[in-house]
Amino acid sequence: MSNVEAEPAEVTCSSTPGGAEILEPRDVPLGGPRAMSVRRTLPQKQRSLIGAWCFCDHYGPDDVKMDVAPHPHTGLQTVSWLFTGEIEHRDSHGVHAFVRPGELNLMTGGRGIAHSEVSTPSSTVLHGVQLWVALPDAHRDAPRDFQHYAPPAVTLDGAAVRVFLGELAGSTSPVTTFTPLLGAEIILPAGATIELGVAPGFEHGVLLDTGDVTVGETALTPGALGYVGTGRTTLTLGTRDGARVVLLGGEPFGEEIVMWWNFVGRTHDEIVSYRDEWQAEADRFGRVDGYDGVRLPAPPLPGGRLRPRGNPA
Repeated sequence: MSNVEAEPAEVTCSSTPGGAEILEPRDVPLGGPRAMSVRRTLPQKQRSLIGAWCFCDHYGPDDVKMDVAPHPHTGLQTVSWLFTGEIEHRDSHGVHAFVRPGELNLMTGGRGIAHSEVSTPSSTVLHGVQLWVALPDAHRDAPRDFQHYAPPAVTLDGAAVRVFLGELAGSTSPVTTFTPLLGAEIILPAGATIELGVAPGFEHGVLLDTGDVTVGETALTPGALGYVGTGRTTLTLGTRDGARVVLLGGEPFGEEIVMWWNFVGRTHDEIVSYRDEWQAEADRFGRVDGYDGVRLPAPPLPGGRLRPRGNPA
C-alpha cells in the first residue's frame, strides 16, 4: 500500500531496547471521495521501529473500495495480510497476484519497484494490515522479488496461531527476510491465556485487531500496539471475551534510515534522487502493466533538508 499523505513526514530511525509501552494509533485518510481511514502505529515520535518493522497500517472493517495507483518503493519489503476481502496486486517485477485472508504476500523493493493495489469487484469490506520492513544496508539494493505463503494454523492452549514470518509455537515460515523477524496472527478464544516462547534478542509489538487482550499486565485498546523490549523469553497474552492480534518481532535494527513517502534510504540526497527518478519515469522502478489508470505522482519535498527522527534512548 502507498503512503498517500499529502505531506509525509521524513523519518530517520534507529532502534534501541526499552521498556514496555503502548503506541496509540493515529488516523490517516488514504485519498479519494470514499477515502479509507487507516490506523497508523508505526512510525511515530514515540517509536519508529520494532526490529526492522518500520511501518504499520491497520484498516477496516470498512465498506470501501481500494484503488491505489502504481507507486514506488525503495529499501524495504512490503508485507500484506488480510482478515477480510481480496486485493489484486500488480508490480513491475511482472507479478500479478491476489491478497486473500490468511495468506501472506511479501514484495521486495530493494533498489526499486512499483506496484498497484485494487480491491476486487466482489470485495466490499476490507480489513487487514499493511506492514513495511526496512532492509539492512548490505541488502537495501536487493533485486525485485515477490513471495506468497499460506501458513497453516497451529493450536496453542486453544489459540489459533498462523506464523507468516519467522518461527513461533513450533511453526516456521519459509519466507525469506534479510533480518531476523517474527510475524504471526493469533486468535484467542474467550477466557484464554497463552504463554509464547520468544527469542530474548527480539523486541516485540502486539497489535490488537478485535476484542480485548492483555500483554502481561498491560491491557490494550483495539488498534493499539503494545511494545515489549528485548530480554524476554516468554510473552503472556490473555483475553476475557476473545481477541485477534498480530504479533511482530525482530532483533533491534542497528542502522539509521531516512523514510519519506514510500522510500527508505540513508540520506536526504538519496531520497531526493529517488523522487526525481520516479517523476522522470526512470528504469529504477520499472512499469506496472495491466493497471487501468495513471500512476501516483510523488508529493513535494518539504522545505529544507530531511531531518532525523528516531526512537528514544
